[in-house]
Amino acid sequence: MNPVPSSNQRFNMRSFLKQLIVGFMTEYETPKIVMVHSYSITTLLRFIQTILLLYSLCYLLIYRKGYQHQDTSLISSITIKVKGLGYIDTPNNNSYVFDGTDYIIPSSENNAVFIMTNFIETDQSRSTCLESASFKPAKCRNDSDCQNKPYMPDINGRWTGRCSLTSKIDMSNITTNISQQPYGLCEIQGWCPVEDDRKKSTVIREIPHFTIFIKNFIEFPTFNVKHKNMAGNLKPCVFHPKKNTDCPIFGLDYILEEAEKNETERQLMLLYGGVISVKLDWDCNLDRNIKLCKPVYTFDRLDTPFHEERFSIGFNFRFASHWKDNETYLRLLRKAYGLRFIVSVSGKAGKFDFITLTLNTGSLVGIFGLATFLCDYILLNLTEKASMYREQIFHRVNPKETRVDNAFELLKKQAQDKTLIMENPNTNEQHMTPSFRISEPPPSENLSHVTSTSFSSVPVNQSSIALVQPYIGLTNMMKQGKK
Repeated sequence: MNPVPSSNQRFNMRSFLKQLIVGFMTEYETPKIVMVHSYSITTLLRFIQTILLLYSLCYLLIYRKGYQHQDTSLISSITIKVKGLGYIDTPNNNSYVFDGTDYIIPSSENNAVFIMTNFIETDQSRSTCLESASFKPAKCRNDSDCQNKPYMPDINGRWTGRCSLTSKIDMSNITTNISQQPYGLCEIQGWCPVEDDRKKSTVIREIPHFTIFIKNFIEFPTFNVKHKNMAGNLKPCVFHPKKNTDCPIFGLDYILEEAEKNETERQLMLLYGGVISVKLDWDCNLDRNIKLCKPVYTFDRLDTPFHEERFSIGFNFRFASHWKDNETYLRLLRKAYGLRFIVSVSGKAGKFDFITLTLNTGSLVGIFGLATFLCDYILLNLTEKASMYREQIFHRVNPKETRVDNAFELLKKQAQDKTLIMENPNTNEQHMTPSFRISEPPPSENLSHVTSTSFSSVPVNQSSIALVQPYIGLTNMMKQGKK
């Protein structure tokens, strides 16, 4: 097959493009109303119009508030307070009490709060000690094994290059070779003793009974409206989804149940930590009292469930308290596990606006054209008499040809209506040319095929002869003028 188009194909393409451009620049289309009596098409049209009407009124105008101007540029400020007392059990059957200052770390964050639920505590001082036994590269047989090690980010201090084989080392997880020669651990310089993750953690009791107070202040700058999520006469309360929905104070157990439905996962979150999202969504109708506008609270878990993740589970971090005693630097290191709450706010406000209503109403009226479009397509393409309907709807008009055709149609009509025949005694012509009036004469080239005999049998009213100047034949009036 020759990929190069032939000359005829190129000519046809140029002709098609030329006709397309000329038609675009010179042809004007106007709607033509054709009344079609069809039960099926009419029923389909009314059905589609009813669906569009219900959709426009019920959904777009009422449910989506198409008559209001919407503002989504929300300005928000959040403050969070946590209240509750927890405690831990000590080995000597005592208990230590923890308040908000102890378990909220840090004391203030932007739109977030962390509550410590579990921790591992280690007292340390700056000295030399052995590397952690759980760190496999720290195993050694002699000092050379500790001197030729490359830098590793997991080490707990600077290695001194000495290998310790003391019997005080817990070697339960360290294997020996065939000759039963024991392994030792490399010595480090830093904060000693190193933290041991295998140590039993300390869980803070009564955490689920804590309460979180979320204060939210918002502003819609377009309408200059300010609001808050607290009632003016707020009293001590706890949020309940049915009994007390106006209270912004939430129990920690309720938040956990909303964010995680599995009870086992909730217990693991208290043990290893987790991340919870708190969302406040505002939808204010400013056509009503602003006090009726209240946020919707949703709680979701952001971290991966424990049964799906085996590496770096939960949420934890380390922090320390430092002091100095007799030229000795000391610190209390804590690895804290807990729940981190991240609060986000979104919303919109709407108020009646005539311009918005007008624009949306115009758009809805335009939607009704879809019903006519679908029915026209079915009528002109899918019905049995589609070709007949197309002939009635599509009509091409040429003004130049129509002007001449209308003139001859007028002559023909007048010829049929006239019944009186008047003879002229001063001429040998038996009949006179018809009387007619045309606003502008047709071009001469279009009348070249007309002769005087074409209208020889047409009767004429004599009183109207003076009103015309015919294009075909001679009249008595013209002959008398020559005399």
